[in-house]
Amino acid sequence: MSGLSPWMVTALAGLVALAVAALLTEPLRLLAVRRGYTDQPGIRKVHASPTPYLGGMAVALATVGSASVVVFGAGATDSTLGVVLGCAAVIAVLGLVDDLRPLSIRIRLSVEAAAALVVVAWCGHPVLFGTWVDAVLAVIWILFTTNAFNLLDNMDGVVSTVTAVIAAFLCCAALSAGLVGTASVAAALAGACAGFLFHNWHPARIFLGDAGALFVGFLVSSASMTLHRDSTALSGYGSLLLITLVVTADTGLVMVARRREGRPVMQGGKDHIAHRLRRLGLTVRQVTVAIGGFAALTSLTAVLVLFKIVPQRAVLIAVVAVTAVVWLRLLRVPVYGAVADEQH
Repeated sequence: MSGLSPWMVTALAGLVALAVAALLTEPLRLLAVRRGYTDQPGIRKVHASPTPYLGGMAVALATVGSASVVVFGAGATDSTLGVVLGCAAVIAVLGLVDDLRPLSIRIRLSVEAAAALVVVAWCGHPVLFGTWVDAVLAVIWILFTTNAFNLLDNMDGVVSTVTAVIAAFLCCAALSAGLVGTASVAAALAGACAGFLFHNWHPARIFLGDAGALFVGFLVSSASMTLHRDSTALSGYGSLLLITLVVTADTGLVMVARRREGRPVMQGGKDHIAHRLRRLGLTVRQVTVAIGGFAALTSLTAVLVLFKIVPQRAVLIAVVAVTAVVWLRLLRVPVYGAVADEQH
């Protein structure tokens, strides 16, 4: 495969991952059903029947396997790829253990922080202060984004769609920057999520689970960090904010709403952006498309900001302002109380 062009290597990684994820998900679903590895319905959940949640392992195996075979088969020697994929695999295993036997938040955050630190130390990070503080901020951002993706995983197809969209834009940006390895990893992630969507689109037959949601969140943030290494403050952190704005907005909305209502911040509930859009009358599929479309717009803007194609400061202010208006409108949607809790 050494004679393939960068675009062909990247496309191959994505297509292989798509096929592997699409084919591997069903056997894992059947295994989960036989072993009883299912997400049970509850008052704070949308689904009405037990649903298998080993789908994340299909995404993780397809992504890591396809990216490794295609990239290294093409003769790539970038050590950062092995580090990113290896740490992401550790996070997938962590999530799988948590799916099968729930772990404490302290253990989860400790493992996630260690993996994030390895990625930042090996792969670099944007420069804001020019000191060790930049590395700390990068680790915190990876931790936040990883868990924000997990929180966003609350409705059929949402996280899979958002990840596929963001990863596709990361792939294009990495190719433009000449980072073929990073582009191939992003393409593999986008392809794996697209393949998984054949089974996860509403009505979903299988869920990502913590294994999948944590894996995609960690890999998106780690690939983004690799792409933005040594970037200046505005283009670097500004672009990082835009790429993951949808998950940041969702987590922020939930935290603010629960604090205002006096509810535990870490307790699950039907108060995310997806649930609020459902309360406004959208169907589950329309919600998925709407959130995926927003992710596409902010990701495109992030790429334009990263390569300084548009006025960075003006665009950042405009996008954040529009997001804030929508965010405040969604915050006023009633989702608490006996009546709201009973509805989808």
